[in-house]
Amino acid sequence: MKGRFPKGGVLVVLAAATAGAWLFSDGAARSQDAGSEAIDLVEGRALYAEYCASCHGANLEGQPNWRSPGPDGRLPAPPHDATGHTWHHPDSMLHSYTKLGGKAFLARQGMEFDSGMPAFGDQLSDAQILNIIEFIKSTWPERQRTVQAERSEADRQQGDKIN
Repeated sequence: MKGRFPKGGVLVVLAAATAGAWLFSDGAARSQDAGSEAIDLVEGRALYAEYCASCHGANLEGQPNWRSPGPDGRLPAPPHDATGHTWHHPDSMLHSYTKLGGKAFLARQGMEFDSGMPAFGDQLSDAQILNIIEFIKSTWPERQRTVQAERSEADRQQGDKIN
């Protein structure tokens, strides 16, 4: 499956990350009305460093040759900066992929492929996963944030929701 994700993927409702919520300065903590949860970029940055940076890079740069499967058939970890494809996906897909892990997420899509992404649902709460995603998004240029926000909003409006 060469690292491509299905366009209409399994979706999870996220209470946060609305289209106009991209106002922050150099990654400082930001709070917004997110249902019952407040977005915490400081926590997101710390959790990213603890759980994600060992594979995706301290600077969100990903692993070399991330588009080509390694000898084990798994794809190297992609970058989460603007050079990667993370911003191409809606929040719900990013959340589910992080929570379930690549293999389980893709299995729900009817694909048998182990991307190598572990599941973090037993280690991180939904709010913590959201904070990591929001931290990652806070590093993107305006264009990527806008495109990703539009995709997330369209996804929410589509109404396909599962946990």
